[in-house]
Amino acid sequence: MISPLMPVYRRSDIQMVRGEGCYLFDENGRRYLDFATGIAVNALGHCHPHLVAALKQQADTLWHCSNLYRIPQAEELASRLVEATFADSIFFCSSGAEAVECGIKILRRFHHAAANPQRQRIIVFEGGFHGRTMAGISAGGNEHAREGYQPLLPGFDRVAFNDLAAVERAVTPETAGILLEPVQGEGGVRVAAPAFLRGVRQLCDRQGLLLMLDEVQCGMGRTGTLFAHETAGIAPDVMAAAKGIGGGFPLAACLATARAAACMTPGSHGSTYGANPLAMAVGNAVMDIIYDKKFMLNVREIGKILQESLEAISTRFPARIETVRGTGLMLGLKTRGAPYALADALRANGLLTAPTAGDAVIRILPPLIITQAEVDEAAMILEQTLAEGN
Repeated sequence: MISPLMPVYRRSDIQMVRGEGCYLFDENGRRYLDFATGIAVNALGHCHPHLVAALKQQADTLWHCSNLYRIPQAEELASRLVEATFADSIFFCSSGAEAVECGIKILRRFHHAAANPQRQRIIVFEGGFHGRTMAGISAGGNEHAREGYQPLLPGFDRVAFNDLAAVERAVTPETAGILLEPVQGEGGVRVAAPAFLRGVRQLCDRQGLLLMLDEVQCGMGRTGTLFAHETAGIAPDVMAAAKGIGGGFPLAACLATARAAACMTPGSHGSTYGANPLAMAVGNAVMDIIYDKKFMLNVREIGKILQESLEAISTRFPARIETVRGTGLMLGLKTRGAPYALADALRANGLLTAPTAGDAVIRILPPLIITQAEVDEAAMILEQTLAEGN
């Protein structure tokens, strides 16, 4: 039977029917250790009881309410994000691509409101990934994602990642801002150097530009701090967050300073499903757990253990693994050969991973709740798979 689903995904034939903690179960009852987490989405694992209870409670009262009315759950979550971050103003939506879209609009509208409409170009980076909208693929560095969609949207100037001099050369009187991922996900788990992030921030301040960070994948505790940029000691003007923020429920946010968000007036942007009570209830439940110093400390500690374990394995299989990249629980194996073939072999042995679209890297993105036992199990499966020659 031909599937009625549009064939835009590289699907296996496995049907997942249940999730529990760090594991997924297929229709035959086989268990898989999930170190992909829906590509960094299920940050607290599957069916976390606190999230399930919050969703069920809200489902009994109100599912959807137009943003023409006050939504107290949204006000609560926005207040918590403001308290925890650089931001003063929050816009809720349903996906990372929407959050990025909102941020791009802020970068351009900010200068329009300041009577500088010529400042509409945005500096972006090779290897960047900012979603699948036309603006997202135009800003992104993935050639395959752009194939067949020309003409792309104008206004993006792409430079080398981690190259501050290249960024400085790209600034012109038409530049509105800079958009980057502190840790590139689809680009191959490449970490921005703290000095680079600080240099970009200083450049924006000198030139009157807005700095926008895309933390859709690397945010919400994934790297061991609530957001990845915190380790560099900087703050953006605008930031996109998604994936882990909803723990598996569709939720995203665009965060901004009061100065950057002042240009966003009634009617300038919107989202039908953004801030719906179901998503807000789950988002608040996620914050209950993730926004905790002890929780973040454990992410850093277990991330270090996992990284050391992966590095030890890579030294035993240098013909297969070139290097281990990343930070916290956002790690990548730079493979010598096709990453999809190794990911398929790992899945056959019970370990789910997430190959990248670029740079031959397999992402290791476990739930933030993993323990030493799951690290050991993943290491055993990886070593077994490499030993088999897969």
